[in-house]
Amino acid sequence: MIKIKTIKSIKKRIIKTSLGKIKFKHSNLRHILTKKNKNYKRKLKKKTILKNNKKIKKYIPYL
Repeated sequence: MIKIKTIKSIKKRIIKTSLGKIKFKHSNLRHILTKKNKNYKRKLKKKTILKNNKKIKKYIPYL
């Protein structure tokens, strides 16, 4: 049986929790922050849990 290769770019951006859920960090928080609202930037700081894990598990089978 052939081994499935993991996609390294996705592996670097994702953290697996103890319950098996997948966390990720939001984008749009690097530059041009003066135009963005304070509440919007606060929401972007938090890491959130992905809702559709099936697609990601296809790209990272050994995580």
